[in-house]
Amino acid sequence: MMTMDSERYSPASVESRWQQRWEQDGLYHADVDWDRPKHYALTMLPYPSGDLHIGHWFAMTPSDARARFMRMQGYNVLFPMGFDAFGLPAENAAVTRNIHPARWTRDNIERMRGQLRSMGAMFDPRREMISCEPEYYRWTEWFFRLFYLNDLAYRGEAQVNWSPTLQTVLANEQVIDGRDERTGQPVIQKMMTQWFFRYTRYADEMLDFSRIDWPEPIRIMQTNWIGRSEGAHVTFHSEAGDPIPVFTTRPDTLWGSTFMVLAPEHDLVAKLATDAQRDAVAAYVERAAGSTEIERTSETRERSGVFTGSFAINPVNGERVPVWVSDYVLLTYGSGAIMAVPGHDQRDFEFARRFDLPVIRVILQEGVDPDAVMEQAWEGPGVMINSAPFDGLLSDHKRGRRNPAINAVIDWLEAEDIGEEAINYRLRDWLIGRQRYWGCPIPVLHCADGAIEALPEEALPVLLPEDVEFDSGGRSPLTWHEPFLRASDSQCNPARRETDTMDTFMCSSWYWYRYLSPHFDQGPFDPQEAAYWLPVDTYTGGAEHATMHLLYSRWFARAMRDCGLFDETMRIMADHGRDPDLLAWGEPMLQLRNQGQVLGAERNGDIILASGRTQGMRLLANRVEVIERPSDTPPGFEGVVGEIMRRTENILQVDMAGVRHVVEVQPEAEVIIPHIEGENNVNQLQQHLEIQRMSKSKGNVVDPDDLVAQYGADTVRAYLMFAFDWEKGGPWDPDGIRGPQRWLHEVWELVCAGAPAGPGDAQVERELERRTQETIRRVTGGLQRFRFNTCIAALMELKNDLRAALRAGSVSASAWQEIVRTQLLLMAPFTPHIAEELWQRLGGDYSIHTQEWPQWDEEKARADSVALVVMVNGRPRGETQVAVDISREQAIATALESEAAQRILQGREPQKAIFIPARTGQEPKVNLVLRQR
Repeated sequence: MMTMDSERYSPASVESRWQQRWEQDGLYHADVDWDRPKHYALTMLPYPSGDLHIGHWFAMTPSDARARFMRMQGYNVLFPMGFDAFGLPAENAAVTRNIHPARWTRDNIERMRGQLRSMGAMFDPRREMISCEPEYYRWTEWFFRLFYLNDLAYRGEAQVNWSPTLQTVLANEQVIDGRDERTGQPVIQKMMTQWFFRYTRYADEMLDFSRIDWPEPIRIMQTNWIGRSEGAHVTFHSEAGDPIPVFTTRPDTLWGSTFMVLAPEHDLVAKLATDAQRDAVAAYVERAAGSTEIERTSETRERSGVFTGSFAINPVNGERVPVWVSDYVLLTYGSGAIMAVPGHDQRDFEFARRFDLPVIRVILQEGVDPDAVMEQAWEGPGVMINSAPFDGLLSDHKRGRRNPAINAVIDWLEAEDIGEEAINYRLRDWLIGRQRYWGCPIPVLHCADGAIEALPEEALPVLLPEDVEFDSGGRSPLTWHEPFLRASDSQCNPARRETDTMDTFMCSSWYWYRYLSPHFDQGPFDPQEAAYWLPVDTYTGGAEHATMHLLYSRWFARAMRDCGLFDETMRIMADHGRDPDLLAWGEPMLQLRNQGQVLGAERNGDIILASGRTQGMRLLANRVEVIERPSDTPPGFEGVVGEIMRRTENILQVDMAGVRHVVEVQPEAEVIIPHIEGENNVNQLQQHLEIQRMSKSKGNVVDPDDLVAQYGADTVRAYLMFAFDWEKGGPWDPDGIRGPQRWLHEVWELVCAGAPAGPGDAQVERELERRTQETIRRVTGGLQRFRFNTCIAALMELKNDLRAALRAGSVSASAWQEIVRTQLLLMAPFTPHIAEELWQRLGGDYSIHTQEWPQWDEEKARADSVALVVMVNGRPRGETQVAVDISREQAIATALESEAAQRILQGREPQKAIFIPARTGQEPKVNLVLRQR
């Protein structure tokens, strides 16, 4: 056997050498080339919190592998990286560590750049963008100005989660049990003047996913988040004449409205509260301010409320109905007032039962006595009753005008000038203002006369002052920094700058456009670059961004389109034969794929007792107790008892006597966990039950730097792509990395041992050739479908086949060379350093990453032989190898002569022989039919 230089595999020396060479040669620079097809591959950029963790590697390295694969398939691939660098953690560091946010952020970025380099990814370093640098946020401000001048940005009143401790607005996701998740301090509901984008303007358009390849769960989440409802606006009036508009999806049930409910924040609450009820109403409104919207809309929360003392008139029948206040009605949905129909809405029914309010049936289901007492609301189909002039009209399961009853009632409402057809959305306008320092400034001035002026383009960027002092009480230092605040308006009159900064999602809603030309100073992107690269072809990242970043990005693209930002780009596209509709659609990414999460070590299944209300196939649990063993179940317990098999947030799959039950733990559920002191809550339950997601706060982080130092980047990459289904993730196994490590060492030894000297065995080589072709097919298909684990498995199997043939002396030098070269080409996307090193040692042209991807040859992949299954009276009795193209006569003759047949026949002649040709995935068969004795 001929041998090459066979020193031991040293990942550190191999990887650092090739990383330096690739960087020096600009191997991964991607430039416009209209003669080549393009592929814009994008993965979500990290927040520079200090270090890249293994979750970043799990997101980025498989994405890098697929980008490399696309390049080897002939595409001109852009795969950039940058940093989403504004945000609250940097400001917190300023307070707790006495370090300026800019310095903290830039130090972290420098450290993370080195980590990204060690990953060996094919990022184009020339295109890096950092959202906190003026060169970038100048254009974030420019976008705000553009949207403001085009009536897409406005200032308005909103009810917000306000943290008195931090002195800022918090998102719903940051509030747990009425407290700030970080400080544990109370959060209140507060009306504030805020900056918004007109998010709802594109609500209908964003419900159309027909032009993009996005995962179904993401489409469903966005559809539900937008929450389009068809119905009617109807105006009730108080007895004093105050109009109370309501939106209802069920105008066919108007005659069943027996009371009204206002949100605690509704403008009319104070006016409608009578002298006798004023104190009770005020106390209730104050209490409601301490609850978040999530808590207020919980399905299992006990209904609360207070009577205002006033009444309204139902416009369809003139009936007098009491007006109540309850926190299950939200000011931000519809008009903040509802017509309550307890007979046909379960929440209204529970409220009516609690406060002894009347229930009227107006939709009668088949086979039910109309005078029977209702034990729960009926929300299904039936005929209208007690609803003159519509009695007897069918109200089916359809919504909007597709329902004949709703259609007729809407026509009548409009004819009577009582109401009109309407569409409502759960989606609200995007509140972008934050009372923080470390964010993009909002480029407007507040004039002395109360007017607001957008700054002219030449005044951008508004720079954040660096000489600031941070208040431990949480206030933004911009609010008292006089040099920043002082300004002059367009008439040279004194004015004050806006002190709110923008939501950081604003920065991350357009960064892929800036990658195209990060130093371009004539606009946010160069139209020449955009015409070639846009839109993004493949975007990868976490599904947790479904209803925020991923939805904001779709809104942003449409706003850019309608403001004319793509006009020149689309003209250039048309000149080069590209379809301008790719941008006219307003979709930023054509394909989206989501990775799962790398989790901490798996824990054993816990046993729980769960009780509550059944809804369909789910148990909405208002009480959950973790117990040691099923035998601890109290006698007579009614509910779900069993082992938790899977958990997603507050949704539990529980095995109860072999049957899977779904338990949805409600936000306000009573929770009992053994050995945990103090009051338990749902958040603690989740932390107790979860196979923990890695985070520094939980002390279960796996440091990729340590892994790279011990095993090498290629081994870490291979493990992350082999050990998990990328779209699902799973628990980290500290021992699992040794398998990929062993694979790479064996590949190294196999190649460095050199080509064999013998003539080889033609039949063995033919089978190896077939297995190589099968590997090409499996790896290609796996990369196309993001099934990286199947790719690595196929490559490991090919290595085993080749090594076994070599040990048997059955492979010639030429066959060895062809198979090994193909193996390295297939390995290149996953393990780029070792593939490059061994490719060079084989004499391959530099670089392996610019070579053509191996093509699957169906002819070579076809097997020469196949197992013929010999059956007697329909039962398999044995197999024998035959030619793939064996004829019927040859197959029957071979079957009759086989050892298996002779053993059964014992000299007898079969009554008949049936030949069953091979089918996809099935071997050919011969069934010998014997007469029964």
